[in-house]
Amino acid sequence: MLLYFMPGACSLASRIALIELNLPFEASKVDMATGQTDRGVDFRTVNPKGYVPALAVEPDTVITENPAILQYIADRGVPSLAPAPGTIGRVRLQEWLNFTSSELHKAFSPWFSGRELTGEALERAQAMRDRRIGDVEQALSDGRAFIVGDSFTVADAYLFVVLSWSGFIGLDLAPWPGVAAYVARIRDRPAVRAALVAEGLAPAEGAA
Repeated sequence: MLLYFMPGACSLASRIALIELNLPFEASKVDMATGQTDRGVDFRTVNPKGYVPALAVEPDTVITENPAILQYIADRGVPSLAPAPGTIGRVRLQEWLNFTSSELHKAFSPWFSGRELTGEALERAQAMRDRRIGDVEQALSDGRAFIVGDSFTVADAYLFVVLSWSGFIGLDLAPWPGVAAYVARIRDRPAVRAALVAEGLAPAEGAA
């Protein structure tokens, strides 16, 4: 498998899942400004929509959209990083993948638009972002360690990545203690640390 990624983008969730399951894969970095990969490929020939992630599972078979990619990866491993298809557990996982994709991810998007946020636009964006983080805080208020059930799933990989963008925009998660603890807990997983190191987002162990 070949994962097309941009460091720190939502494609990081796919890398985490692949490492968690010890699945063999290669990775190709995409320069979103030029649309070129580090292998000299026009990324739009891989994904005409032009954004990461994309996962080439065969030379002529490419999967796009994070929730779809993550579920594909989850089902390749033993044990799976997702509840079995057809179960309520799988539906709950899909709920959280879709919430993260359509609501939480979108709520962080204004800070990555390349446009300055000021005045009422900033206030609206902050209010929506904080509301969506609050939704996660509420879900975690029952003391669960993971967002679906009792074990780590691909929904945690994606949710962790988007919540971690708080660091890129200078947002302190202290007002949401459950979320802050969740992010710290997921970050401590060996596969997550390995993925962060691979994308240059954390120093390797033992590095000065």
